[in-house]
Amino acid sequence: MSQDINVLALVKGEERYVFLYDDASRSETLRTLGRYASNAELSFTWYDAAVLSQKVRHQSQQTEHPALSRRFSAPLPTDNDEI
Repeated sequence: MSQDINVLALVKGEERYVFLYDDASRSETLRTLGRYASNAELSFTWYDAAVLSQKVRHQSQQTEHPALSRRFSAPLPTDNDEI
């Protein structure tokens, strides 16, 4: 059985924040974003956490509702009823 891995990345100057998570660990990923934002030793801000959290939630909605993920799909000539 293949399990999908989600990738979330943020580049801030020379720093790279890369999060790999599966659907079962989505909540833990959101908590990790909050922990990183509250760590004064990191350049990771609450704004960064909010933006990335929104991406995690958006990806979750696409997984649950695949019809919403047609964002990158272009209509095919056969999709047009007038042909």
